[in-house]
Amino acid sequence: MSTVWNPVFDERDVRLEQDETLYRGFFRLHRLTLSHPRFEGGRVRVQRELLDRGDAVCVLLYDPLQDAVVMVEQFRVGAMGKTDSPWLLELVAGVVEPGESAEDVARRESVEEAGVELGAIFPITGYLPSPGGCDEWIDVVCALIDSRGVGGVHGLDSEGEDIKVHVLAAADAFALVEANRLNNAAAIIALQWLQLNHGRLQQMRVSDET
Repeated sequence: MSTVWNPVFDERDVRLEQDETLYRGFFRLHRLTLSHPRFEGGRVRVQRELLDRGDAVCVLLYDPLQDAVVMVEQFRVGAMGKTDSPWLLELVAGVVEPGESAEDVARRESVEEAGVELGAIFPITGYLPSPGGCDEWIDVVCALIDSRGVGGVHGLDSEGEDIKVHVLAAADAFALVEANRLNNAAAIIALQWLQLNHGRLQQMRVSDET
């Protein structure tokens, strides 16, 4: 049994026939008409709505000296009717603006949302949260911080942000994942990564670059 996977087709095999903009606001909605090859031969023609919402970066803030993580709580309209409360415990996150790198976004948003300056940054992964109808790409990173004195409420009034900062022992954060208390993908992915790399990161200081 092979453990190696490579896709049979790539984007060059897709023929885009029409791209119609249905809505243009903070997000954009397109109706695409396209065709692509079938695995067993021939082609299939489909019409799909695609939400263009931009790319984002999510940051796990970790203090190796205190063995603590910093997370943020805020209202999320998409969680209404889905969870016990639409106030979710999440990673610091932000949308990538033109010309920005993932590190640029991580450093900017960590100050805006949590009042935290970052030390070294480590990539965790990148993924598509809902590729069946959305083109958003999310980069998840971990950043070393000093969590002493961190807390309070942050965010930009101009963006309607009301963000409460929480400092949690790493073990308590891991327990939230194990108890299914966290319900957003980036936070779960990042905390599971931290659990796997916990010992290595505990040996580092905020100023470390490797």
